[in-house]
Amino acid sequence: MTPLCHYFWVNRTDRLYALREELRRAGPGGRTAAWLASELEVSVRTVKRDISALQQGGFPVWARPGPAGGYVVDASATLPPVNITAAEASALAAALGAHRGQPFARHGAAALTKILAVMDEPTRARTQRLCDRIWIDDDDQPGRSAVVGPVEQALAERRVLALDYRDAQGTVTSRRADPQLLACAAGCWYLVAHCRLRDQVRRFRLDRIVRATLTSETATDIDLADLGQPPPTAHPVVPRP
Repeated sequence: MTPLCHYFWVNRTDRLYALREELRRAGPGGRTAAWLASELEVSVRTVKRDISALQQGGFPVWARPGPAGGYVVDASATLPPVNITAAEASALAAALGAHRGQPFARHGAAALTKILAVMDEPTRARTQRLCDRIWIDDDDQPGRSAVVGPVEQALAERRVLALDYRDAQGTVTSRRADPQLLACAAGCWYLVAHCRLRDQVRRFRLDRIVRATLTSETATDIDLADLGQPPPTAHPVVPRP
C-alpha cells in the first residue's frame, strides 16, 4: 500500500479512492484482484465488489481475461506527462500535510498521488528527498472525516445537510442547512449555510458539528453577494483573473 493510501485508510470510501489511484498508476499493465487484495489488505471478494462499485460510478475500468489478466483502466483516465518541479510538488505535499483532516484534504492527496505517479523518476526522487526535510506536527489537527466528508460532498453536489450542532454553550440542536460556502478564519473552518431552524444564514464551526448527514434534497443556492461581506483580508483559494 502506498503511504498516501495508508494515510487516508479510514472507510470504504477511502478504500475506493485508493483502489482507483492504484489502477491509474498501473497503467496498461493493470493489476490482478489478488495483487490488489494483498496491497489493500482486504479479500479478493472485497476487491471485486469495490471494482463493481467503481464501474457503476462511471470509472472506466474493466476486467482483462486470460492468465495475465486483471483490471485495466482506460488510458483516458490517466494523466499525460506533467512538467512540475520537485519544489512545486513538495509545496503541494507541505500544504496538504498542514491541511490534514480539513475540507477537501483527501481529494488533494488523491491529486498529488496522480502527479507523483506521472513524474519522471529523478524528479520524483528529488521530491522525496526534499519532502523528507519538511516536518509537520499535526497532533492538534485530528481528522474529522465523519463530518468533513458529508460537508464537502453536500457543497459540491448542492444537497441539504442534516446537522447535530453544539453551540458555544455546549447545547446540541438538530437542524437542516443549505450549504453555501466553506471559510477558514482565525485557524477555524466554518460552514456558511442557510439554517432552516433559524431561517437565517449562519456560520457553523466544523469542530462543533457533532454529526453531519447528507440528504437527497437539493440545496437552495444563495447569491454570494447576499451572504454578506467577507473580511477585507479574505480571499478565495484561487483568485479570479
